[in-house]
Amino acid sequence: MLKLENIKKDYKVADSVVHALKGINLEFRKNEFVAILGPSGCGKTTLLNIIGGLDHYTSGDLFINGRSTKEYKDRDWDVYRNHRIGFVFQSYNLIPHQTVLGNVELALTIAGIGKEERTRRAKEALDKVGLSDQYYKHPNQLSGGQCQRVAIARALVNEPEILLADEPTGALDTKTSVQIMNILKEIAKERLIIMVTHNPELAELYATRTIKLLDGNVVEDSDPYTQEEKEETKEEIVNEKAKMSLWTAFKLSFKNLMSKFKRTLMVCVAASIGIIGVSAVLAVSTGVKTFISDMQDDMLAGNPITISETSIDLNALMNTMSDSSKKEAIKKSIEDGYVNVNSLVEYLVEQGETMQDLQITNEIDEKYIAYIDSMPKEYYKAMKKDYGININNNLYTGMDLAGNDVQNISISAITQIYTSLLEETEFKAYSGMIANLGASLSQSLSNNDYILSQYDVVSDKETSRVASNYDEIMIVLSDDQELNDILLAQLGYYTQEEFLNLVYKAVDDEKYNASLDKEKFSFEELMSKEFIWYPNNTVYSTVPSNIPTQQIMPFTYNPIEGNDWNNGIKLKVTAILKPKEELNFSSLRAGFYYTPALTRKILEDSKTSDIVTFIKTRLETNPELGDSISSGFFNVKDKHDNIIYTGPVGITYQYSYQIDDTSEVKTKRGYVGTRNAMSDIINNYTEYEMPDVYTLSLRNIGGNDIPSSISIYPLDFERKYLVTDYLDKWNSDEIITLNNEPITKEERNEIKYTDAIALIIDLMNQMIDIITIALVAFTSLSLVVSTVMIGIIIYVSVIERIKEIGVIRSLGGRKKDVSHLFNAESIMIGATSGFIGIGVTYLLCLIVNIAVSSSGVVSRIAILPISYAIIIILISILLTTISGLVPARMAAKKDPVVALRSE
Repeated sequence: MLKLENIKKDYKVADSVVHALKGINLEFRKNEFVAILGPSGCGKTTLLNIIGGLDHYTSGDLFINGRSTKEYKDRDWDVYRNHRIGFVFQSYNLIPHQTVLGNVELALTIAGIGKEERTRRAKEALDKVGLSDQYYKHPNQLSGGQCQRVAIARALVNEPEILLADEPTGALDTKTSVQIMNILKEIAKERLIIMVTHNPELAELYATRTIKLLDGNVVEDSDPYTQEEKEETKEEIVNEKAKMSLWTAFKLSFKNLMSKFKRTLMVCVAASIGIIGVSAVLAVSTGVKTFISDMQDDMLAGNPITISETSIDLNALMNTMSDSSKKEAIKKSIEDGYVNVNSLVEYLVEQGETMQDLQITNEIDEKYIAYIDSMPKEYYKAMKKDYGININNNLYTGMDLAGNDVQNISISAITQIYTSLLEETEFKAYSGMIANLGASLSQSLSNNDYILSQYDVVSDKETSRVASNYDEIMIVLSDDQELNDILLAQLGYYTQEEFLNLVYKAVDDEKYNASLDKEKFSFEELMSKEFIWYPNNTVYSTVPSNIPTQQIMPFTYNPIEGNDWNNGIKLKVTAILKPKEELNFSSLRAGFYYTPALTRKILEDSKTSDIVTFIKTRLETNPELGDSISSGFFNVKDKHDNIIYTGPVGITYQYSYQIDDTSEVKTKRGYVGTRNAMSDIINNYTEYEMPDVYTLSLRNIGGNDIPSSISIYPLDFERKYLVTDYLDKWNSDEIITLNNEPITKEERNEIKYTDAIALIIDLMNQMIDIITIALVAFTSLSLVVSTVMIGIIIYVSVIERIKEIGVIRSLGGRKKDVSHLFNAESIMIGATSGFIGIGVTYLLCLIVNIAVSSSGVVSRIAILPISYAIIIILISILLTTISGLVPARMAAKKDPVVALRSE
């Protein structure tokens, strides 16, 4: 069954070659106990390793059941060692972290035997060698004889044809040696046993055949295999396999790791630091993005989609900024002795051209308004159409005017009076800005349910309600339940004296009178104030045509309510609102709001008013004059450039004010319209002077019933895209049907809208992504360190488990199985590190979220999604697996003979 034909084995040592075997010719019977004797270094163990397939001959041939092993591949040798050979080693070579039963089962495991069958056969083998009560002990709990019995049981459990014993009694006392030899003698009745020993007495006592080696040659064979005994035999082809399952590799590695629990835990904790860093960054990044996402619906309230006649293309602006940040301006060369000219003019022209390119001009017409009105109502919560009406000229309220009895005076006149009062104080430089600092009344939204979803009614719940009729207004407070003093002054809640006292207090003037302080207003005070709106024909009077300056001043303005004015609309404050505490953004700023119903009333009334008719008629006959009236103090020239008039031009009025009771009443001329902001800046902050210019447009007086801007408040962020898709459809090539009439692209004006919230969210997310990538890249350095560290740990494990590698290979384990063993160890370390890292991260998230929630600003800011956690754990496993590949490959390449000799 086993034949060695001229077997030679050479070893290369340094620059020389050692001839361990010099041409061995031997044949063995199926059942015999062969003892190989000889001095140390004669080649006994080398011969045994070649027979067992652990080592390979240099030349010659080894026949197994008539088949030459020259044809054997690695798989064949693995199967041969697993199914045909059983090894009994002098030093036992038991795996310390496995139980006795586990050590014996290992050969069956590699053979692919099922769990139940494997356990049964292992116990039977242990019972045969007298260890029926030692199944679950570990090798360090056994005596030397017991360990050798375990080794014999392991060698026999796969019922091999050949048992190879290398000095099986060399480490045992005499009594134990006799017991072991008796066991081997009994086994030799059923199979071939080849034993290497130094003890000729044992060989003579127990062996049926003795072979002596000397210097790599057979010098004596007590019972050689004769020619008459030879039979033609062929190896049976059976479906044998030697393959350690991945599950077994994981179990073996797990037991090894648990045997060094403290070290393994420290390694996993150290490796988890990088995981904690990366996952913490991702958690904060996700938390911030989630916070932004949660705010999106709130942000929609403060940042609606808007369509305006004129606006800035924010997308183009962002692109321009991005381009400019990518490259530096080309600098002029510097030359000694010369001064370069910095062309400010060129710069201003370039900037002007850039801004002009960014300017959006939309021609909104009836078709587009009809298209907007046809938008599905389920897309949005509210829509606001702004017609550019300046209600301040037509809105009157009670005020103590220059020490006289309280009179109804227009909001625009009150604003002008307080502007003049400021000019008498240290705040003179800011007087021209008062009209912009406190916006008076604005139009509210049409959907009261939407308003109530964002605001609480804080005034008397029984009598208060959100304004909806044309004769109702409401007050919206800030989060801190405040209104600014300039707004309240413009609306007549402060007297002139009280307003000046606010200024004196601000500048710490000696005129400050604490008794005039008015830092709070009751709800009743705010709501009891009476406001009256008057139509254009009441507040604007036509200058008789027989007055020479009629063309220069076609209308006059009446700032104080007349006795015969009986066609006004009294506006009642119906509610005071405050933003809900949980909202970060809301649709209405702090201020006073009238209803869309009043807007419709104003448009209807103004349509036929004298001043609207005048401007429209002039626009038809003299379009170069535009659709507005300019007012101010000018020199009017004729076509020959001769001054024909110097004085007030446009719509003017007179107003009076008084610094205090002792000062004289001052009277000044006011101009109707919006003051030119640039002239304010130049006059206040430079030495140059520009004439004050006021402009009253057709829109300001309700003369244009096509909105100048439209604000759309989507239902939520998801449906925002339905709104934008609907708006984009107008600019597409698609034919649109309105009122059963098709409108082609050529018939439609291109309309651009501003989606500020999309730009804000995209910009914020881009910034967060950039910061996240930078932080992850930085913290990933610790992952690299962890990966290298784990590679070193696996390499140390390989060094510690070299003998285990030899045992597995001697039992028929493949190189791949050895590699799997350490890959499994890497995977388990990686998985454990990942789980520790994720666990610590979730704990940190909990602590951070508890800390930030106490601030009341946000409930949680660190969120690690389960999907991220899984990916991070997988990355941890992948990195540790990669780090363990090289050590695992090194382990797989270990020479089993060398591995078994290691200590």
